[in-house]
This record gives sequence, C-alpha cells and structure tokens, in this order.
Amino acid sequence: MNARPDIERAVRAAAPHALVETVREALRREYGALHVQLLLADYGMTVLKPIDPVDGPGDALSMHNSPEGRAFGSQEPREQPLRHDEALDHHLPVTVRGERLGILTVRLPAESSTARTVDELTHVADLLGHEILVAERDTDLYHRARRVSRLTLAAEMQWQLLPARACTAAEYAIGAQLEPAYAIHGDNFDWSADADGLTVAVTNGMGEGIRASLLTNLAVNALRNARRAGIGIADQASLADQAIYGLHRGSAHVSTLLLHFDLATGRVGAVDAGSPRLWRLRGRTVTRIDLEAELPLGMFEESQYSVQEFQVVPGDRLLLVSDGVYEAASPLGELYGERALARALLATRLLPAATVPRAVLRELAEYRDSETLDDALVLCIDWFGRS
Repeated sequence: MNARPDIERAVRAAAPHALVETVREALRREYGALHVQLLLADYGMTVLKPIDPVDGPGDALSMHNSPEGRAFGSQEPREQPLRHDEALDHHLPVTVRGERLGILTVRLPAESSTARTVDELTHVADLLGHEILVAERDTDLYHRARRVSRLTLAAEMQWQLLPARACTAAEYAIGAQLEPAYAIHGDNFDWSADADGLTVAVTNGMGEGIRASLLTNLAVNALRNARRAGIGIADQASLADQAIYGLHRGSAHVSTLLLHFDLATGRVGAVDAGSPRLWRLRGRTVTRIDLEAELPLGMFEESQYSVQEFQVVPGDRLLLVSDGVYEAASPLGELYGERALARALLATRLLPAATVPRAVLRELAEYRDSETLDDALVLCIDWFGRS
C-alpha cells in the first residue's frame, strides 16, 4: 500500500527544510493527528534528536531506554498509550534501504488508531526517509540535527565521504560504524552494488587529523573512479596506489581491504593492501580469513596487486575491522583481536547486521585500557545468497 497520494504529492513538493512541517500538516488534516515529531539518530548512534519541535527545543532520547529507541532498535512500529488521555503515540521507523535514519512519532486519537491507519503511516515514514536523503543535497538542517556536539573538520570530511551506515538487499545486509564518531580522521568504508556484484572497501589512512582525512579522501575517490570505470578490484588498487604515490612519493600510504562478491555464486575476490582484517562467523565458529598481505597503497611506485578468493555460504557473517579495533589492548596487555573479538562476534550473532558494529564498539570501549577510543571501524556483512 502506498502513502495517500495527496500526502505524497505535498511532501515531494515541499521545500527541503520544510519536510517535517509538511508531513505534520498533512497528518493533521488527513488523520486528525494531535502531535507529529521526527527524531533523527545522531552520528554516534546513541540518541535520537528531535528536529523542528513544535513545542520548542526538545531533549535527545536514549536509543536504549525510551519507547522511541526500542522502536528504532526493533525496526517495528510501536504504540505508546498516554496517561489520562484517550490517545496513542505511534513510533514509526524512518529507514531507507536498511539505513536507519530515525523515528517518526505520530499521536492519534485512540479511535483513529486502526491497523490500516498505522500501515498507512508506516508508508508515510518511508516516504519521509527517502525525501530527507534527497533534501540533504540542498539544506544542512538534517545534518545539524544529527549532532550532539560539533564534528571535527576531519570527521566532517569522513562522514560526507561515506555511502551510508547500512544497506540491505536480497543477497546481503551491511552495517558499519566509525568511532569516535565526532572526531574520526583516517578510517573509512565504502560499498557499491549492481545486478551481479557487490564491492566493499575498508580503508585506513596513516596519520591523524586533517592530514589523515585528506589522504583517505584521495584513496577512496581514486578507488571509486576506477570502480566506476568498470575496472576489477586488483586494478582499482593499482590505480589508487599510483594516485597516492604520485602526490606523496611514498611519504604517505593507505591500508585497504577490497572485497568483490559475486551475488549469484557467493564467490569473493579480495585484495589485501595493508592492515584491515577479516573474520567470519559460520554457525557458532569464528575464524579469521587469512589473506596474503600486499603493500599498502602509495608506498612504492607502480605496485601490483593480485586477487585472492574464498567462498561464502548463506548464513555466513563477515566482520571487517581496522587496526584500531584488533590492536586495542586490555589493562593486562591482551589485544582485542586475540580472543575478545571472537567473543563479541558470538555474543552479537542474533543482532541484525546494522546494529552489530555499534555493539562491538561498545564492548571494545569497555575492554580497552583507555577512556579515549582511537580511530576504530567495524563493518558487518550478513550473506543470504540467491535462492
């Protein structure tokens, strides 16, 4: 069922900064809504922040201890009866192709809260999510609303470079997260899919701050440029290597892990150019997929790269992590990648791919011997395959 045509026309015609107010007025008119509020997930995926509140600035809500947060986590509409009032709050996930943006809360009179109405409101939330992604090209409103503190310039550059934080398709589901979310500088991830294949890249630029972010930006865009020319992953790595070496002459380099999935067969080609590492959960068994490491991108002139292969089967979960994850040390000096990462993979095996990276990073923050989390990247891929 599609959203009501008049609501859809109004939302699509709205100014980029006026999407929420347009939805609010439409839902009041069509359903008698008493209150409409959009909450967006912050960059750290810890709170939901209200945008365009009608009653003045609102407080951020916890992802874990609020009805809105539970609806966000379950990705299912939730009802919340109001005390001393014959009305219900409906918390509706705003999600686009697996990317969890936030929650649309709609308060309706109890007599109007039918299953059909909730189904129609769910489609309105889906429509709003798609329009927000389009509107972000023309307004900073939604970017500002996701922030609980100011991003560093390096982090701003990295977040703008990302494809999304999650993606779902018939053959796979992906989730990824960077930490510290508001001060990341060198780590990055990227992906792209077509009818036959999925390409995933995890990148770790050397250095700190703006210098690391600029280096990673060059690497990611060089890889994208080669990928969009229809070139295979080995040559993608070679061309990116040449671009980085041409600018830095070996004084700076980028560690990259490139994967290409054949969607029909589950055959995976891999180029291992540095430090990002790969683990697989199959059933209840966690194994590291050992690849022959080649030179990081940009270290030497005209480096050549080769493709290694392995197979994934339906039900497999892959975890790609940067060195800020597996090299984090406990107070006793044990590296996180030695045993704790395998335990975290098992502990999170029932979670969807979109929420696994954040859960692993929370465990990492408790494990490491520091209050400050170094650059850390976790990317999770669940493989369903084709029937």
